[in-house]
Amino acid sequence: MSELTPRKTVEYLDRYIIGQNKAKRAVAVALRNRLRRRKLEAEIAKEISPKNILMVGPTGVGKTEIARRLATLVHAPFVKVEATKFTEVGYVGRDVESIIRDLIEISVSMVKQRRIEEVQGAAAERTESRLADALLPKKEKRPIFRELSKINLEDEEYANHDDKNDESRNDSATREKLLNMLREGKLEDREIEIDISESSIRGFPMMGGGGMDIVGINLTEALEGMFPRRTRTRRMKISEARRVLQAEEAEKLIDMESITAEALEKAQEEGIVFIDEIDKIVAGKGSSGADVSREGVQRDLLPVVEGATIQTKYGNVKTDHILFIAAGAFSIVKPSDLVPELQGRFPIRVELDALTCDDLVRILKEPENSLIKQYTALIGAEGCELVFSDESVKELAYLAEKMNAEMENIGARRLHTMMELLLEEISFSAPESNEERIEINENFVKEKLNQYIENRDLRRYLL
Repeated sequence: MSELTPRKTVEYLDRYIIGQNKAKRAVAVALRNRLRRRKLEAEIAKEISPKNILMVGPTGVGKTEIARRLATLVHAPFVKVEATKFTEVGYVGRDVESIIRDLIEISVSMVKQRRIEEVQGAAAERTESRLADALLPKKEKRPIFRELSKINLEDEEYANHDDKNDESRNDSATREKLLNMLREGKLEDREIEIDISESSIRGFPMMGGGGMDIVGINLTEALEGMFPRRTRTRRMKISEARRVLQAEEAEKLIDMESITAEALEKAQEEGIVFIDEIDKIVAGKGSSGADVSREGVQRDLLPVVEGATIQTKYGNVKTDHILFIAAGAFSIVKPSDLVPELQGRFPIRVELDALTCDDLVRILKEPENSLIKQYTALIGAEGCELVFSDESVKELAYLAEKMNAEMENIGARRLHTMMELLLEEISFSAPESNEERIEINENFVKEKLNQYIENRDLRRYLL
C-alpha cells in the first residue's frame, strides 16, 4: 500500500479500462488519502472523512468497472448495490442499512479465506494423520481363555507388557509407511471410510417483510449451540477425502473471534460501497405520487453515508470512514436534483465521457482479457485460430458507435451483442470444422452485421 501512489493506481486501471482519466485520478487520490490518514495522529485522523465520489455518465462507459478494479487492487471489502432495490422505512423491501451488513459479510469472508490459506500447511499434516489412522487395519478383540490354576501373575503381566510394546512398534511402523505413501500420492484412488462432522441443525428460511435482518440474529447459529454436532461415516476416494478433511481441519485451526474483530476494522477503514443507478431514486421537479417515495430512500441513505453506527450480527459497524462511490446516467434528472444534504456528502463529482469510435477500437484490443482475446481463446479451444484484422476491428467499432447514436446508448456493452452475432456461425460449427485458421476481415463484418443494422425493426430486438 505504501508504494501505491496515485500514478501507479491509474496505470493499473489503464490495463482494464480505456479512457475516463478524470474518474481514474479521482479514485486514485481518494485511495491515497486513506493511506495518508492512517499515518496521522489518532486525534486528527478521526476528523478526516473520506471524500465520496459521484460519477456521472452514460451506461457502459466504465463506472462500475473502475470501482470494482480499485477494490481488487487493494484487497478491500467491496459491495455493489443498485439504489432501485431499496425502499424507505415502512415499505416492504430492503432497507439501506442492509448495504453495510452485506459489506461486513464480504469482509468476514475475505479475512476468513486468508486465515484458512495461512493454516493450510498445518491442516494438511492433520489431514494426512487422520487418513493414516483410517487406513490402519482395525484391531480385533479376541477373548483369551486360560485355566486360572495355571496362570502365573508375574509372567502374565510381563507377557502382556511385551505384547503391547511389539504391537505399538508394528502400528507405528505401518503408520509411518502409510504416511509416506500418502505424501507421495500413491493411494489417491483407494477408497476409505471416514467420519465427517456436520451440523445437526439445517438452515431454514425466515418469513417476514423487509428489515428482518436489522437485529442480525442468526437463528441457525443460536440453535447449533444447543445441539451437538454429529458425525456421519462416508465412503470415498482418498483424493476426495483429503479435500474434505483438510477443509474441516482448517476450520478447526482458525479463531472466528479474531477474524470477526479484524473484519470489522477492515470494513470500517477500507470498505468501498458502490451505489449504482442513484439517479433512479431522484424525483424530478414537480413530481408527485409514487415518485415522492424516492426522496425517502435518499433521506434513509443520508445517515449511512454521513456516518452512522449500524448493528450487524458481528457487532456494530461505524460508517464514518467507508468510501462511498455513487454513479448514475442522470439523463433525465440532474445531480442537483438530489436532496441537498446528500449532495453535500458527495463532494467529488466526475463526468465520464461517452465512448467514441477510437475508444471502442481500443476496448476491443487493448485491455487485459479484452473481448477479442476472449473470443480468440474460446475458438482456440476447438483447435482453430481466430484472427481479426485491424480493418475488421475498426468496422465493428464504427457500427457499435452508430448503433449507440441511433438507439439507446449502452456504451461498450453494445460490443458484446455485436460480437455474438458476428461469430454466431463460427461458434456453432467450430467443433466440427476442419479449418485451422479463420480470418475476420472488414467484408466479413459488413456481411454479417449490415442485415441487422439496415433493418430497423430487427435491430431493435437484436442490437
